[in-house]
Order: sequence, then structure tokens, then C-alpha cells
Amino acid sequence: LQDTFYITKEILMRTHTSPMQARTLEKHDFSKGPLKMISPGVVFRRDTDDPTHSHQFHQVEGIVIDKHITMADLKGTLEVMTHKLFGDKFKVRLRPSYFPFTEPSVEADITCMNCNGKGCDVCKGSGWIEVLGAGV
Repeated sequence: LQDTFYITKEILMRTHTSPMQARTLEKHDFSKGPLKMISPGVVFRRDTDDPTHSHQFHQVEGIVIDKHITMADLKGTLEVMTHKLFGDKFKVRLRPSYFPFTEPSVEADITCMNCNGKGCDVCKGSGWIEVLGAGV
């Protein structure tokens, strides 16, 4: 489902950090408690560079497996992360979306850092910049 960035026919640059989650899931002993982890890293995708896309970017994936985890937990985590990374003036907006690995899935947008939500060429007049996909 992604455009990949091959160096040779056998060598593929990492397109996402998800494999770390799979390895952690296989090793985690749930009898000792819930799983909570993040896997940050640089990833590469064959994409055309523009103000909101790059062929190389930093990705942070997180996973929480515990009882009673809800979409509200996800949104709260994204809001705290956004405020820590970008500052308290930025808001988070979730939009329904589709990802084959989560259900329900959302796209998370933050206030455009170029125009502070007023609308500009960078955010295509919307006041929002899509920053990540997420889901439960």
C-alpha cells in the first residue's frame, strides 16, 4: 500500500517503524502487565517533496495494549504529545480514516504552524496540517 524506496532489488529503505512493534509483541509477557511502547526512527518513502511531504522523515509509532483503552486515551496522548513537541497553542483534530491495521482509524491534524490556523498555502486554506494516522 506504500511507495517503497529501493536501493537495489534486495535492499529496501525502512518505510515505517512497525516491525519494532511486532518484535515487541512477540516478546512481551502479558502476565507481567500491559504493553506500552514507542518506536521512533527515520523512515524513507518514494514521495515527492512539498511543504507537507518528504521522502525522508522521522516517525514515532506507539502501541498500548491494556484493558479499557479507548479512543479518548488515544486522543489525550496525541494532545499531550502535540503540546510537548509544538507548544500549547496547537490544537489536535481527529478525522475518520481507513488503515488496514486499526479499527477505528483516524487522521490526526494539528493547527497549521505557518498561519496559526487562519488558512494559507501550506495548509491549503484549511488551517490544519495532517501529521499522523492513528487508531485503536
